[in-house]
Amino acid sequence: MKKVFLILSLVTVSASVFAQVKKTSSATVSFDATTPKDALPKADNKTVVGELNTKNGQIGFEATVKNFAFTNEMIQDHFNGEKWLNSAKFPTFTFVGKLSDLSKVKFDKPGTYTVPVSGELTVKDVTKPVNTNATIEVVAGGAIKTSASFTIKLADYGITGAPIDAGKIATEPKITVSAELK
Repeated sequence: MKKVFLILSLVTVSASVFAQVKKTSSATVSFDATTPKDALPKADNKTVVGELNTKNGQIGFEATVKNFAFTNEMIQDHFNGEKWLNSAKFPTFTFVGKLSDLSKVKFDKPGTYTVPVSGELTVKDVTKPVNTNATIEVVAGGAIKTSASFTIKLADYGITGAPIDAGKIATEPKITVSAELK
């Protein structure tokens, strides 16, 4: 009887340890650099991996640059080219951060919570701080939906080019991240 109790205790503890990290391989990152001159420079990447540790608030995402899909093939080529994200040399970008006030989120109770998140975005081996608010929705059954938006300055990451200079691409595009983590 003691062995059964010990095994059940270990399984319960193990399950709770593993349950603290929620993951996905189908998060979405949207890139919106539209301007009044051009509505086409927007793309989605729906194959982003991400995870959230519900115990310590650590959160991270990694996106493959080539998986951003634009409707315009020329913009797609520019996006992956040397002057932009140079996906041949820098195939991914990452965000590593932390929910700043984890006590605001009740991961054991369905509901929607808004919390500050801070971290670092690395693009083309350039790392810059990002601070924004994230919406965390705890769904019945244990899933967690997250979303956040922020802007970046392309020049900060060494992203330049004639379309940007001509005003066809926003110098500060909006980045939106959304995920359902399980």
